[in-house]
Amino acid sequence: MSRLFPRICVLAAALAAVPALHAQSSCSSDGVARPAALVERFINADCQGCWSDAKTPAAGKGEVALDWVLPGSRGDDAPLSSVARRDAVQRLAALKQAPPAEAATLRAAVVKQPRSLRVAQGLAFNGYVAASIELKPGTGGPWTAWLALVETVPAGIEGSPVERNLVRNVLQATWNNDQPLSREERMRRIESRSMNLPEGANPQRMRVVGWVEDARGRIVAAAQSRCDATQ
Repeated sequence: MSRLFPRICVLAAALAAVPALHAQSSCSSDGVARPAALVERFINADCQGCWSDAKTPAAGKGEVALDWVLPGSRGDDAPLSSVARRDAVQRLAALKQAPPAEAATLRAAVVKQPRSLRVAQGLAFNGYVAASIELKPGTGGPWTAWLALVETVPAGIEGSPVERNLVRNVLQATWNNDQPLSREERMRRIESRSMNLPEGANPQRMRVVGWVEDARGRIVAAAQSRCDATQ
């Protein structure tokens, strides 16, 4: 059992105790400012102090941050194993980066193109959240779409010096144009799926962050959902 497991339980309890950011039936990126850059912070689950490191880079104005926890060499005994995901390893591989021994941060600007991206999610039900990512127009490419289901953790919780968007699940889709596109595909490309909520995740703190990359790995569009409180 991870030595940090009790602390992760405290984190979950603290999140539940803080007034909910949202109690919504659904929320989307409609009306939300488009991120100008993506900040991806990677933490090795072996590094217990990385979560509370005062030198953790914060997202700047117009940027959105994602926090990925990589499985450690100690498996379930790694201090941060409770929130580690194999998705983080796959994301680093896509970025052609080696897993850090402790932590690493990567920044990528969004290349301006005449395209719009919309992301949306529904209410958590039976441990799942329905989510979608939609690009308009759907021509061009090939495109790789990423949709991250994240748990927003306020600064100060469990000693984190910055607000974190802890990646809890990931949807990845490839939109190729190797075949003639239908009229609907020319207008838009869309992927939707029910995404599992890992044990310990707080459904009231979930939202989605999505982005689309071209064949060169450049981010051509990005969006994040906002879930307004209804209470």
